[in-house]
Amino acid sequence: MYEKIKNEIKQDYYQQNFSNDGQRFVAWYIRNIHSLDPNQTKYAITDGADDKQIDAIVIDDDNSKIYIIQGKFIGVSGVDATPLREVLSSWVQLKDLVILQETANSKLKQRLNDLSSAFDDEYDIEFELVTTSSLTESAMHDLGVFQQQLAESEELSASLNLVDSTEIQRRYELALERESPLLKHTLTLEPEKYMKLNIAETNVVLTAIPLKECLEFPGIKDGTLFRKNVRQSLGLNNRVNKQIKNTIYSDRHKDFFFFHNGITAICNKMDLSEDNTISLNGISVVNGCQSLTTILSCSEKVKELDDSYIMFRFYEIPQRDRGDKISISTNTQSTVKPRDLRSNDKRVLSLKKTFEQRYSQGYFITKRGEEPPAGKDKVHVIDLANLGKYLMTWHSQRPNMAYSETKIFDKYFEQLFKRDYKPENVQALNFWAQKVYEGWIPNNPWGLNETLLAMKAYAPFHQLYAISMCFSVVNNRTDRVPAPYACYEKALADGIVEQVVSIAASCLNTALTAAANEPQTGDKVFSPQNWIKTKKCLSGINAAINQYFMMLPSMPGGQEISKNLKNSLTLSPEVFEYRWAAD
Repeated sequence: MYEKIKNEIKQDYYQQNFSNDGQRFVAWYIRNIHSLDPNQTKYAITDGADDKQIDAIVIDDDNSKIYIIQGKFIGVSGVDATPLREVLSSWVQLKDLVILQETANSKLKQRLNDLSSAFDDEYDIEFELVTTSSLTESAMHDLGVFQQQLAESEELSASLNLVDSTEIQRRYELALERESPLLKHTLTLEPEKYMKLNIAETNVVLTAIPLKECLEFPGIKDGTLFRKNVRQSLGLNNRVNKQIKNTIYSDRHKDFFFFHNGITAICNKMDLSEDNTISLNGISVVNGCQSLTTILSCSEKVKELDDSYIMFRFYEIPQRDRGDKISISTNTQSTVKPRDLRSNDKRVLSLKKTFEQRYSQGYFITKRGEEPPAGKDKVHVIDLANLGKYLMTWHSQRPNMAYSETKIFDKYFEQLFKRDYKPENVQALNFWAQKVYEGWIPNNPWGLNETLLAMKAYAPFHQLYAISMCFSVVNNRTDRVPAPYACYEKALADGIVEQVVSIAASCLNTALTAAANEPQTGDKVFSPQNWIKTKKCLSGINAAINQYFMMLPSMPGGQEISKNLKNSLTLSPEVFEYRWAAD
């Protein structure tokens, strides 16, 4: 892997954007393993003078996780505990963001603003020591000590994972075939500690295995072992996971078997030989994700426990639908998201029915993980979660809140979905959003600011908001919101759809630039990520749109362009309504 990475970081992107091989290595890791795009990767790197032993910060909003990355691009065979102490130092400093920000470099200062918001939202914290080498024996001992220290901290609980050369190779290979890797595992069962059964024509093995054997299962670190589970890890701060961790480190670890409900795993094929070896093909844990990830976070302690066991239930279930049912049934105690609870709401089902009746070639996705039937037109497929975000952006005029599914389907669901909403408006929002996202690609056709491109989880909603405001401003109805369908039909008829989307992108750029140039109080550093989540950014976008249409007539040929454009944006008064309150 060292030679492979060494060759790949010679590419222009790494050479032009990063000053040394250490930075290029971390950037390579973030792009290839964490799957960030080039702009997001560049923004994530904090390495340099006064980086406080933090080479990069990756914030995964989808999974509510913070990754603090320390990279060591080394060609030698063994590394001592120095990098681990650097990780520990960064952890200690992160306990006081105010003091840390006073002496950090400018890149880290910006990321600390984002980090603070993630801390407030109780994101899980994971430190990754990424190295092309491996740790010495003494350093591995220190790893166990540091893992325990971070896990047991009440002030800033976190996990620490070593991503050495072998793990980088495994993660890289997995990234090449992310869709559905087939996991295999073989382990030897202890005599008199397992039972083979046949229930409902299904092969079943019940067994107690040593706790440390859990560390050998593939796919725990990257979550591929839990693809059929209803959720991924909830982190060390979860109440149940804290109890699991406490048992592991306590003098009652021998009772772990009795305290724990056990792990349920299904596989496509299961063979138990006469020498007590069980081979599992296509294994997936459907109940036990929290337990296994917590056990992994305490790996060095777990390796010392020779007399601690955990119950495993292995089922040979080749039928996918049956496996899915088992996954749901064995996780009834799991917390489900507000969006999942709303998928069968009568208002949602009514919306789905009217939409699919209106657009026979379309499909309305209501459940997480649901796939549209083959043959449906992709441009007429809409997801409930996306629709909620579009409604929050367009009708409530709060793109700064649109990224939060929790708020949309919990706090503001009644405001957003209480009305009989026309399917034509659903599809119009879908069309506008598709046009917006066409520009959020590496070649950047809308000419978006680099910083905006790094905020793909948030900023596209602001561009969608700007589109609606273009119509409101031209019609002098800034206190009202136009119907999405009326806007799209008029723009389509006059051939200005892409022009409007481009204007919205330009005004979003202008608003960001103006905000960045405003003087900051004290020693504060302007954070685009904080700005994009506030109401202040909306007034900036509105001002940029007003300025655009005021200045347009003064440009060469602007009089005629302005006249034609305004005519195309003019709508009937009846298509406007007051915004849907959501705050």
